Amino acid sequence: MIELQLDGDSLKVLLNGKERLAFQIGSEIFAVGNGENSYSMSRGSFDIKAKILSKHMRRISRFHLTDDGAYVVFRRGRLKLEIKGDKIHFIPQGFAQYNRMWFALPSGDDEGFYGTGEIFTEFNLKGQKATVWVAEHINVKQTTTKILNNMAGFKNVNFVRQFSNYESYYEQPTFISSKKYFYHSDTTARSIFNFKGDRTVLQTDEIASFWLGFADDFEHLMTSLTEIVGRQPELPDWVYDGQILGIQGGTDVMLEKYDKVIEHGGKVNGVWIQDWEGRRVTAVGKQLFWNWEWDKELYPNLDKAIKDLNTKGCKVLGYCNPFLAIEKPLYKEASKKGYCVKDMEGNDYLVKITTFPAAMVDLTNPEAYDWIKGIIKKNMIGFGLSGWMADFGEYLPTDCVLYSGEEAELVHNAWPAIWAKVNREALEETGNLGKILFFTRSGFTDTPKYSVMMWNGDNHPDFSRDFGLPSIIPASLSLSVCGFGLVHSDIGGYTTILNLRRNMELYKRWFEMNTFSVLMRGHEGLNPDLNVQFDADDDILDFCSRMSRIHASLKPYLQDAVKKNAEEGVGVMRPLFFYYDEKEAYDNGYEYLLGRDVLVAPVCRPKVREMQVYLPNDEWIHLWSGKEYGGGTFTVPCPLGETPVFVRKTNKEVLSLLQEAIK
Repeated sequence: MIELQLDGDSLKVLLNGKERLAFQIGSEIFAVGNGENSYSMSRGSFDIKAKILSKHMRRISRFHLTDDGAYVVFRRGRLKLEIKGDKIHFIPQGFAQYNRMWFALPSGDDEGFYGTGEIFTEFNLKGQKATVWVAEHINVKQTTTKILNNMAGFKNVNFVRQFSNYESYYEQPTFISSKKYFYHSDTTARSIFNFKGDRTVLQTDEIASFWLGFADDFEHLMTSLTEIVGRQPELPDWVYDGQILGIQGGTDVMLEKYDKVIEHGGKVNGVWIQDWEGRRVTAVGKQLFWNWEWDKELYPNLDKAIKDLNTKGCKVLGYCNPFLAIEKPLYKEASKKGYCVKDMEGNDYLVKITTFPAAMVDLTNPEAYDWIKGIIKKNMIGFGLSGWMADFGEYLPTDCVLYSGEEAELVHNAWPAIWAKVNREALEETGNLGKILFFTRSGFTDTPKYSVMMWNGDNHPDFSRDFGLPSIIPASLSLSVCGFGLVHSDIGGYTTILNLRRNMELYKRWFEMNTFSVLMRGHEGLNPDLNVQFDADDDILDFCSRMSRIHASLKPYLQDAVKKNAEEGVGVMRPLFFYYDEKEAYDNGYEYLLGRDVLVAPVCRPKVREMQVYLPNDEWIHLWSGKEYGGGTFTVPCPLGETPVFVRKTNKEVLSLLQEAIK
């Protein structure tokens, strides 16, 4: 329980009688001002030019205790502090004439900071400045540069750009500190978190309330944070029963590929056919026709095939997003009814995605909101799909006109959460929450309470630290500490163009990693013909089938971890520092705990057959050899099919399950 205590010129924040933070009369922890931003969007990537017109520091002049908190009083304006159990809600008062706000917290030299959304290139953000603004993660320029460098022979898997050059699908004005506290802002505007120096300075582009929460351990800290941002429900039972095959190309192709895996002893719980609504072949690859109706020409007899596969324990999943293909019937209906986001001239705002334009359903229009939700309920759930990828959500332009009349700049970040809410309500209103799965790639505050699962988006099919296989691990861990504890990735990556394509080694290593995740799902990629696929030959079929059996053996262990996430907000993938107060644990973003007792150190580099692994101080059993290890750094073998995995010696049940599966 939080207490506030006046001690001379200080207002102290106590948790269970121990001081965690203090404010001093005369200190400058708060500032307000005015500013303006201009935004330029190209295919979901944003160029933001910000101008600060004024900034006024507010020095603390006095404190005033109340029954449920206190006031931090400045010469002009104040912060109202409301105690809510183990957290404090800070409410700015008296600043209506301003639209910018800064709040500062002390930052120790050895303090670590984690979160702010889904961060792919860094784990500990100390020394970085993070911009919280939802966008396309990989822009065209970055991908083109990599392709040209590959052609010129400048291939460097360790290369990362300046941190400020990266954007992310999922941003959230939230972080946790190694000092066991969290910060979360109630803003929907752009935020900038500056973790440099001896003060953490938090800027929001509106005057907004915010939270500080404190705990004695990280599990309780996550429970407290997720009381604000929400938690995901438990997953459908079938999700754990093997792999979801990523397949495209029609009903016959789907059934043929499914049969191949079954013949090789694979565990298959689903087939994901993202082109169920039609295929659009463009200059960049095999993309989709965004018209959320069954394409009977490409998938004849799909309705019957779905029923037949269901009897075999195999679900069929599809795809949707909040865009509409302008060549198709659903767009024409939506446009006629005025259901699309408008431009300044009152026309439907057409956004260019890769090579084609598309319209957006205006989710601030209650009729349009119910219309797209009704399409999901009828054309997807009613049709028999057991899940889908609920893609996009990052592309709302700031110069559009919304039905609600709200400023698009203040709705942009919230848009992905609204899209997730549409999908969530479709499940709830049809009685299918806990039976049907959908997974989103974009997010913001409220996404944790509306979405059912995340996936890591369109990664490169390579070993690059910035966009490839390694980036999945810090991305997933940063989501977890923001309160989204259920996340997985496309096996093998997605963005396949020219020389940017997956080879057999990359595919196998990605398969290994996803074996030890909450969900095992493949993707053929943007250009399937350029990529190694799960049915390329008997060797890869046998490999993938074995991995699927190992993953399925984890079902009871994963179900327990998912249940803990639903009840307590502690994610399935967890940073090592959650349980081990060791320097390496706070900085290591490329190993993770799956639940409490399984440590995974995925092979993130090509041609590696042995690697150094850090193990926190505990008793560990190496899964593949049965050898016991304590804490320290060790060189372990990692041939293909045996990515380093260790089980805590105390959990004999999961160790037994896995050892039986790998025989």
